Amino acid sequence: MEEIQDPTLSEEIHRLHAEHHRYAQRLEELLGKPYLSDDEQLEEVRLKKLKLHAKDLIFALERRSPAIA
Repeated sequence: MEEIQDPTLSEEIHRLHAEHHRYAQRLEELLGKPYLSDDEQLEEVRLKKLKLHAKDLIFALERRSPAIA
């Protein structure tokens, strides 16, 4: 991956990557359980949506940012 020139944009992308990773870790924990409570099932759906949203934001920011050649 190329380096982003704008430090603020780079920090935001880094923050989104960290969030995405946290969501993925929590999903792994939930999916490792043999049974999910109703609250955990709702959390699973919520985390999947948040994870996808973070990925979409990362992609959008990386596409619009000027990168060093």
